[in-house]
Amino acid sequence: MKDAMTKSDLQLTLRPAEDRGMANFGWLQSAHSFSFGNYYDPDFLGFGNLRVINDDKVAGGRGFPNHPHKNAEIFSYVTKGALEHRDSMGNGSVVGEGGIQYMSAGRGVTHSEFNPSDTEDMQFHQIWLMPSVANTEPAYDTRDLTAADKDGKLKLFLSADGRDGSMVTQADASVYAATLSGEKHIDYDQNPIRKGWVQVIKGSLTVNGTQLTKGDGLAIEGGGTLTFAQGGDAEFLLFDLAA
Repeated sequence: MKDAMTKSDLQLTLRPAEDRGMANFGWLQSAHSFSFGNYYDPDFLGFGNLRVINDDKVAGGRGFPNHPHKNAEIFSYVTKGALEHRDSMGNGSVVGEGGIQYMSAGRGVTHSEFNPSDTEDMQFHQIWLMPSVANTEPAYDTRDLTAADKDGKLKLFLSADGRDGSMVTQADASVYAATLSGEKHIDYDQNPIRKGWVQVIKGSLTVNGTQLTKGDGLAIEGGGTLTFAQGGDAEFLLFDLAA
């Protein structure tokens, strides 16, 4: 992680894409922002209640067979192709590019995730948040975000209170998606008693002058105004997290 930078009362710390843990299983290529699987770094066990950000590429016809989860808030943000989901709650769905599937594992659930195309790769970010309360009833939901939903603005799609039509999570977190290009900019007031994280899905942008490109993460502590600007076909996620 590069040296921390400050502006106002904000502390911004870059997690460069090239420093992530890498895994290649042939059918699955994955980059881990935090310790996961065979990748372990005691300095990157998570951030606040954000535990996992995996940038995954899955070959056609392949995927993750049925496996269990417990007490984790998991969502998948699909960026290419489609992701097919089935679980022990009886849910089955296929979420395409721009879509999000969310699962609250609660007291326990099993599920599988596959690329339904036999020939085309699919790509998605799998993200885990830690719940505020353990052993709740499992739940599942999906959302499709249009290009207009997130063009030059932060679109809330997951929150603890379900505001603005977002999916409800058991984690103390709010998660936004946005795209940014040209002269557009976005301002966001970061609460000083919370943490924030930015994950760049594609393209490039600046956050308070700090340059970010595809795969980079940015840890945010302290309070003040975050300005997202200079977007070059940028798509990113913003997490508002419990400290």
